[in-house]
Amino acid sequence: MNTKDLSLENQQKNKRTTWLLIFGIILIGSNLRAPLTSVGSLIPFIRDDLALNNAIAGSITTLPLIAFALLSPFVPKLANRLGMEWTIFLSMLILTTGIIVRSLADVGFLFIGTILIGTAIAFGNVLLPGFIKMNFPLKIGMMTGVYAVSMNIFGALGSGLSVPLAAIQGFGWPGALAVFACISFLAILVWVPQLLQRKGTTNTIAVKKNGNHLWKSGLAWKVTLYMGCQSFLFYTLITWLPDILRTIGYSSSAAGWMVFLMQFSVIPITFIIPIIAERLKNQIGLSIVTACLYASGILGLLIGHPTIVPVSAILIGIASGSAFSLSMMFFTLRTTDGKQAAALSGMAQSFGYLLAATGPVLIGALHDIANSWSIPLLLLIGIIGLLLLAGIGSGRQRTVGEKLKGSA
Repeated sequence: MNTKDLSLENQQKNKRTTWLLIFGIILIGSNLRAPLTSVGSLIPFIRDDLALNNAIAGSITTLPLIAFALLSPFVPKLANRLGMEWTIFLSMLILTTGIIVRSLADVGFLFIGTILIGTAIAFGNVLLPGFIKMNFPLKIGMMTGVYAVSMNIFGALGSGLSVPLAAIQGFGWPGALAVFACISFLAILVWVPQLLQRKGTTNTIAVKKNGNHLWKSGLAWKVTLYMGCQSFLFYTLITWLPDILRTIGYSSSAAGWMVFLMQFSVIPITFIIPIIAERLKNQIGLSIVTACLYASGILGLLIGHPTIVPVSAILIGIASGSAFSLSMMFFTLRTTDGKQAAALSGMAQSFGYLLAATGPVLIGALHDIANSWSIPLLLLIGIIGLLLLAGIGSGRQRTVGEKLKGSA
C-alpha cells in the first residue's frame, strides 16, 4: 500500500472516529434531562402507589438538584485523576444503575436510585462543556448547540412519553421509568471507543491551582451568578407556570399545553445561540436581548390576559433557551483550556443548582403569603435584572486566566 492510500485510509478512519465521538456526545446529552423530566409527570402515580405524602413525593425532583449543587465542585478533580473519558463513562454506568434501581417499586430503592441519577447527571453537566472545548476547539458553538438540543429534545420526550408508557399494560410507572435505561446503555456502548483513545492528562498541580484561583476571580463569579439566575428562573417557572396560568383562567389541560409550548420554544434556540455567541466579539448584546425577552414574557403573565399567554410562553421559552446556552458557552469562552472550563463549570453549576433548588420553594412561599402571583412574578423580574448584570459582565471578551493576571 503506497503513502497516498495510507493517507486516505487514515483520513477515513479519523472521520469515522470523529462522527462516533459526535454521536457519543449526542447520546450523553440526551441522558442529562430525560431521567429527571420523565419522573415529574409520574409523581401522582408514584405517590399513590407507594403511599407517600406530598412533601416526600416532591423531594423526588429536588434531590437531583441538591446532588448537582453538592457534587459539581468535585467533578473536575475526579476527572483530573481518571481522565474526562473515563469519568463520563463511569457516570453513564452510575446513571443506568440508578434508573434501574429507581424502577424497583420500593420507597428505599426509589430514593437510592434518584440519588444515583442526580450524581451521574452532575458529572455529565460539568464535564461536557470542557470535553467539547478540548476535542472541538474550532467548533465549540456548534457542538454545544448539538448536545444542548439533544438534551432538551429528550427532556421534552421524557415529560411527554412517561404517562403514555405507564398506561401500557404490565408497565406502570416502574416500567415507564426503566425504559430510559435503554438510552443510557446505548450511550455506554457508543462511548467505549473513547476509552481506547484516551489522551494524556495535563499536569495535576496546575489544574488544582487553576481551580482554586477561580473562586477568587470576579469574572468566574459573574459567570456563576449568570448560571444561578438562569437556573432559578427556569426551574421556578417550570414548577409554577401551570398554577399561574390556572389563576388567569386556563384549564389544567390548556396550562399543560402552554408549558409544552414554552419547552418546545427552547429547542431551536439552544442550537442557534451557541453558534452566534461563538462568532461574536462579545456576548453583551445577546445577554441584553435575552434579559429583555425574559422580562417581556413575565410582564405578559403579570398582565394576565389569556390571549397574551401564548406569546409570553414563547418569549420565556426563547429566553430560557438562550440563557442556558449562553451559560454553557461562558464556561468555554471565558476559559483558556478544557480543564479550566470543567473547573468553572463545576463552580458555576454548584451555585446555580443550589439556587435553582431554592427557587420553587421561595416563590411558592411568597405566593402563600401574598395570596397572589403578582409579588412572586415581580421578584422574578428582579432576578432577571441580576441575570442582565451578570450577563453583561460575563459577556466581555476576556478569560478567567487573563483576569487572574490582572488584565482588564
